[in-house]
Amino acid sequence: MAGDLFIRQMLLSDLDNFTYILADKASGAACVIDPAAEPVTIKDVLQKEKFTLQMVLLTHGHYDHVVGVDKYDVPVHLSGAEAIFYTPVAKRLTRTLDGEKVRLGPFVIECLHTPGHTPGCQCFLVEGNLFTGDTLFTDAVGRTDFPGGDAKQLFQSLQRIKALPDTTVVWPGHNYGSGRSGTLGELKRRNPFLACADIKEFISYLS
Repeated sequence: MAGDLFIRQMLLSDLDNFTYILADKASGAACVIDPAAEPVTIKDVLQKEKFTLQMVLLTHGHYDHVVGVDKYDVPVHLSGAEAIFYTPVAKRLTRTLDGEKVRLGPFVIECLHTPGHTPGCQCFLVEGNLFTGDTLFTDAVGRTDFPGGDAKQLFQSLQRIKALPDTTVVWPGHNYGSGRSGTLGELKRRNPFLACADIKEFISYLS
């Protein structure tokens, strides 16, 4: 490992959203994934930990994941594939590509395009940790019946996630399920959507 990665999971909003603060403990460089509360709430944690915010990462553009993002004066990374109607106003919005890497101190964060819940859903992979937003929860998956949702795309995105090492720790975007996080191996055993053999079976579970 290149350094000591700090991960803080915060349960915010009345929709059981998870917001994450990641930081390099050595330098204090930090990022926020999916702000689900006004910046002042998150700023208090950053100040307490003596971290300096470098960027905001968005798994997708649904309103409950982008609260107050227009008030951040740091780069805000959103997938280039996200729909215009899910694109929030931000001072320094940056569009990411599938496989693009951004740096947080010594850490490399890889952006993985995982459409299905929205056209531009993406997960963030860093040091064996996968932040999945609304693509994958511990016991379920994101809805596909919102505008821009696509069950077939979500099924394919899950196949991509399943190809990662079983030791990968999954950090979801909502507190929907029996745990706040879990290894991919654990989720494969208990999340029925990950066990679907084909798209037909997957869609039957969504119904």
